[in-house]
Amino acid sequence: MKLFLCWLLGYVLSLLALKRMWTGQHLRSPVTRSMYMNMMNHSEATYWKENQEWYVCDAGKLCDSLRPVFVQSFLDHGTQIFLNRSIEKSRWLSIQLYHSFMSSVFSMFLSRTSINGLLGRGSMFVFSPEQFQRLLKINPDWKSYRLLDLGAGDGEVTKVMSPHFEEIYVTEMSQTMIWQLQKKKYRVLEIDEWQNTGFQYDVISCLNLLDRCDRPVTLLKEIRNVLEPTRGRVILALVLPFHPYVENDLPHMAVQQCSHSLARGSSPNPSGKWEKPSEVMEVNGKIWEEQVNSLTEVFREAGFAVEALTRLPYLCEGDMYNDYYVLDDAVFILRPV
Repeated sequence: MKLFLCWLLGYVLSLLALKRMWTGQHLRSPVTRSMYMNMMNHSEATYWKENQEWYVCDAGKLCDSLRPVFVQSFLDHGTQIFLNRSIEKSRWLSIQLYHSFMSSVFSMFLSRTSINGLLGRGSMFVFSPEQFQRLLKINPDWKSYRLLDLGAGDGEVTKVMSPHFEEIYVTEMSQTMIWQLQKKKYRVLEIDEWQNTGFQYDVISCLNLLDRCDRPVTLLKEIRNVLEPTRGRVILALVLPFHPYVENDLPHMAVQQCSHSLARGSSPNPSGKWEKPSEVMEVNGKIWEEQVNSLTEVFREAGFAVEALTRLPYLCEGDMYNDYYVLDDAVFILRPV
């Protein structure tokens, strides 16, 4: 016990020393300070160059049905706020070291999703309120009745949509994420409950989930069955290029994560086993536009038509290694047919 307390004290003192040392104002050597500032300026230049590419689509390579419904997105105020907050958090070195240490301890018996829920970190960003409204072609005052967010994670993305709905239902598999959702007063449904409530939903969001579930085609059909048949809409995001896999052998299989796999799916975990899904969803093509084109047939077979499409970055809060993480998303608005 004494050995552990001594180690813990040494760990805390090292964090305090590192925090004091690794900031620009405490770098005493002019050469070291210059290197630090060059590194920061290079990082910012890379950031500004990369974020312009997050939204690029060659509309000429889209199929005839998608070209007229493509919505050009851009880096807006809501997205910039998330990025600024992520950059600020990633530079709190003592907090990042604490998160790294706690993640190492808990990874022996919890998935990365559950650890993030426990620590209140790793929030995701799919779209801003303005981007959500533009895709659905609604104004800020638009109201509807019932929203279902599948695989809601910590509820931060749900929060973007929630002002437009009277009732908000969510699903999640991680118990610590469920705890976060309950704190936000969302109505949490069991994984096998949302299809059997006896009522329909006006909007169903399925964000970065199809590539992390075992039966994605069946999931699409189940969504179609509980969607309001006339005014109902689905907002669906999918990371491209498409790389489906499922985490098994964990009682708390993840539905939202950060890592390679930033997606609301799973990230590598030594406690889990990674397998191909039992149901194949055919997504063909090598580039973003080609894979988007092939998805129209997947949606048609499930009973949907594409009403709007855009390209957005799928962002996750960073850590001590990166200010933020980003994957490439295709975001669709689907209507039942």
